[in-house]
Amino acid sequence: MNNVILKFFFSTSVACLLISCGAGKKDEQPQAPPPATVSTSIVTKEKAMYFDEYPATVASLNQDDLRAQVTGYVTGIFFKDGQHIQKGQKLYDIDKQQYQANLDQAIANLNVSKANLAKAQQDADRYADLLKQDAIAKQVYDHAMADLESSKMQVEAAKSNVKNVETTLSYSFIQAPFSGTIGISLVKVGSLVTANQTLLNTISSDDPMAVDIAVDQKEIARFSSLQQDLSTKKDSTLTMEIGDYIYPEPGKVSFIDRAVDPQTGTIKTRLIFTNPQNFLKVGMNVNIRVKNNSADSALLLIPYKAVTEQMGEYFVYIINDSSQAIQKKLVLGTKINDKVVVKQGLNEGEKIITEGFQRLRDSVKVQETARPKG
Repeated sequence: MNNVILKFFFSTSVACLLISCGAGKKDEQPQAPPPATVSTSIVTKEKAMYFDEYPATVASLNQDDLRAQVTGYVTGIFFKDGQHIQKGQKLYDIDKQQYQANLDQAIANLNVSKANLAKAQQDADRYADLLKQDAIAKQVYDHAMADLESSKMQVEAAKSNVKNVETTLSYSFIQAPFSGTIGISLVKVGSLVTANQTLLNTISSDDPMAVDIAVDQKEIARFSSLQQDLSTKKDSTLTMEIGDYIYPEPGKVSFIDRAVDPQTGTIKTRLIFTNPQNFLKVGMNVNIRVKNNSADSALLLIPYKAVTEQMGEYFVYIINDSSQAIQKKLVLGTKINDKVVVKQGLNEGEKIITEGFQRLRDSVKVQETARPKG
C-alpha cells in the first residue's frame, strides 16, 4: 500500500514539474534578428566617354555560288584555292567536244538555209520577169514568192539556233562574275558535273566588307544621324573589335533596313569597312563599338559590383525611407571601368546597396554603415 502511495506521489510531482517548465517556456518571447548591415552608395550622374557595343557578323557585299550550266567532265581548273581573282578571269573548263560539234552542225544548217534562200531568190526574180511577159501563170509566181519568204524564215531560225548553241558552248567555261576571293574548289579535274546542280565553288567580294548589326528601334534616329554625318567616315566613331584586337580602319553606316522585326523590335543595319589587307573574312563574329555621341552630357553610373544577374536580367537593391531593401530591375548600358551605365530602373539620388546584399530578401530591414557618393 505504501508503495502505491509513493508511486502516485512521484508521478504527480513529475507532472507538475513538466507543467511548470512548459509554462516558463511559453512566457518567453523570441527575439527578432537584428537588421542586416550593408554598405550603400548614392546614385549620381557623371560625365564619361564610352562605346556602345553590338555583336555583329562580317559579310561580303557580293557573293555568288558557281554552278555548271552544262553537263560534262571538268577538264581544267585555272586558279588556286583562296586566290584573289579578277572579274572575267577563267576559272573552270568543262568538256566541250559535244557542244562544239553541236555548234558546227548549227553553222552547217545555217549555210544550207542561206543556199536555199539564194536559190529561192533567183527563182522569184526569174518568175517576176516571166510574169511581166505573161509567160507564166500568176499562181507559179505566187508559189515562188512564198518559197522565198519561207527560205528567209528558215535562215533566221538557223541563225537563232547558232546563237543558242554558241551560248551553250560558252557555258563550258566558267568566268569570275566579279573581282574577289574564291574558296576551295568542290570538284577536281575529271569530276562529272550536272547542269544547274553541281556546286563548283563560291566567290565573294573582299574589299570593302559589310558588317551587319541588329539595332533597337529606339536607336534608329541615332544611326540615321551617323549615316548622314560624313565626318564619321574618317574618325573613330564606328570601330570594330575582334577579340582584344581593335581593327584599325573606321567604318561607316551604309544603310538601315526597310522594316523593324516585330518579334525582336530590332532593325538590321549594315556598316561598311575597308579591307585592304584582306584580314576580314565572311562569317567572322565581331563587336561593333559606337562612340557615345552625347559624351558631354551626364550619365547615370553605379558601381558594377552592386548589380546581380538572374536569368539574363539585372537587379539592384535600393533602400527606401523605411530602411527596407527593395529589389529593382535595371536596363544596363556599357560598363566603364568598375561602373556601369544605367539606362532604366534608377533615379538620381536613390541609395543602392553595394555590399551585404547577397542574402537579402525583398522588403527586409537593413542598417547602413556607409553612403559614399559615386
